[in-house]
Amino acid sequence: MEKIKLSQAILVEGKYDAIRLDSLFDALILPTHGFRIYKDHQARAMLQRLAKQRGLVVATDSDAAGFQIRAYVKKFIPASQLWHVVIPAVPGKERRKAEGSKEGTLGVEGMDTERLLAAFAQVIRSQENRFPPVYVTKMELYRDGFSGAPGCNERFGRLLRELGLPQLMSVKVFCACVSQDEYVNAKERVRDENRSGL
Repeated sequence: MEKIKLSQAILVEGKYDAIRLDSLFDALILPTHGFRIYKDHQARAMLQRLAKQRGLVVATDSDAAGFQIRAYVKKFIPASQLWHVVIPAVPGKERRKAEGSKEGTLGVEGMDTERLLAAFAQVIRSQENRFPPVYVTKMELYRDGFSGAPGCNERFGRLLRELGLPQLMSVKVFCACVSQDEYVNAKERVRDENRSGL
């Protein structure tokens, strides 16, 4: 099956959920790593930016923990930037786990393809007639010396600071949430800073 391209970023609970959705969608998929998001201010700032730029799909499990994380995300992301995908409550247990969840239902990682696609139907339909903004590519970062070159980590760190982004942001996430216009302006300011010897 060919992957379905989604312009929105997808937020899931864990890495196995991300792996499962990555088999279906060509999209930026980010795990919360459970409740770690509650303490990670930089992760929240990154999610706010992604939601503003491209929209954020919340696809947590339909159990107590999943709904708690979903409710928490709603506190710092405006409703107009959120898409909620509700995973059906299907009895069962994921194969890799010794025991099932407290509720006895499957999560994202254990859900069959047909049900997942049905849950994402509204998000999939939203891609029609949509023209997403043009984002930065990894090749541009490489070409401009922010990736894959001597001193690139320091330069990339300056670029992140210039844009008010978390210092731990990866190149992959950067490319998914920074538009061409923002990048061109920020990289020029970083270059000016270098020329002035700061």
